Amino acid sequence: MHRFSFLSLCVVGIVVVLFSGETRTAEAVTCDLSELSPCLAAITSSKPPSSTCCSKLTEQKPCFCQYLRNPTMKQFVDTPKAKRIATTCSVEYPQC
Repeated sequence: MHRFSFLSLCVVGIVVVLFSGETRTAEAVTCDLSELSPCLAAITSSKPPSSTCCSKLTEQKPCFCQYLRNPTMKQFVDTPKAKRIATTCSVEYPQC
């Protein structure tokens, strides 16, 4: 059960990243879901996202469309909570 919760949180984090919208390619970005782990607290509670979470969302922008195209990740990325976090971080949802 703990493993499922962590996986769910990671997926939700990816959803948040996907909402960050730009399709530009950044330098040396590694598309890794675990990079969004600083967003887990915001995903699992009503707390606002941390500055680290927002930074990671911005950093992972080049990966958003890749995450959205993955059916496993998309189901977690396209959630109201993920959208709220992205909005709070001033990250737009991507147009892929």
